[in-house]
Amino acid sequence: MKKIILLTFVLFAAFGFSGCSYNDLTSRQQGVKGKWANVESTMQRRADLIPNLVKTAQMLGVQEQEVFGQIADARSRLLNASQAAPQGQDGDKTPEQKQAVLEANNSFGGTIGRLLSLQENYPQLRSSEAFLKVQDELSSTENRINVARTDYNQSVTDYNTARNSFPAVLTAGLLGFKEEPFFKADERGNQVPDIGDPNSMRKNSAPTTSAPVTNANR
Repeated sequence: MKKIILLTFVLFAAFGFSGCSYNDLTSRQQGVKGKWANVESTMQRRADLIPNLVKTAQMLGVQEQEVFGQIADARSRLLNASQAAPQGQDGDKTPEQKQAVLEANNSFGGTIGRLLSLQENYPQLRSSEAFLKVQDELSSTENRINVARTDYNQSVTDYNTARNSFPAVLTAGLLGFKEEPFFKADERGNQVPDIGDPNSMRKNSAPTTSAPVTNANR
C-alpha cells in the first residue's frame, strides 16, 4: 500500500513539475521558430541575388557553364528544401527539415564562392558596375545571414538547454519537444574557391540563356 502511495506521489510530482515547464518550453520553441524565419528570409534574399550576378556574367560573355550549372542546381535544392511543406506541430518545420535546409544552404554557399572567383579570370567583371553592385548587395546579405545565424544558434542553445534540464526533459519526452539543430557552417567555407581551368569549362563561345532576374529588395 505504501509503495502505491509513494508511486502515486512521484507520478503527481513529475506531472506537476512537467506542467510547470510546458509554458517555458513552448515560449523558447516559439523563439527558435521566429529566429529560424529570419534565417530563411536572409537565405531567400541571397538566392534572389545570385541570378543577377549570373546574368551579368553571361551578358559579358563569361562562359563558365560548369559553374553556372552548379549554381542553378544548388539554388534549386535550397529553394525546394526551404519551400517544402512544414511537417511539424503548429505549422513549423521539423528539425529534420531544418537540417535539410541548412545542408542545402551550405552547398549553395560553396557555389557562390566559385562564381565570385571568376573575376580573377575575367577582368571585365571587375569593371562591371552591375556585377559589383550586386556583389556588394550579396556581401551585405552575407552579413545579415551571419547575424541571423548567430541569433538562431543562441535561441537554439537556450531552448535545448532548457529542454534537457529536469523537469522539462519529462515534458519534452511526453509531449514531443525535440531538440533543434544548430546552424553549422560548411567546412569547405574556410577553403579558397577553386574554379579549375577556365578553358576546360568553356563549352562554346556563344552566350547562354540568361537566368531570370528576381527582385532582391526583400
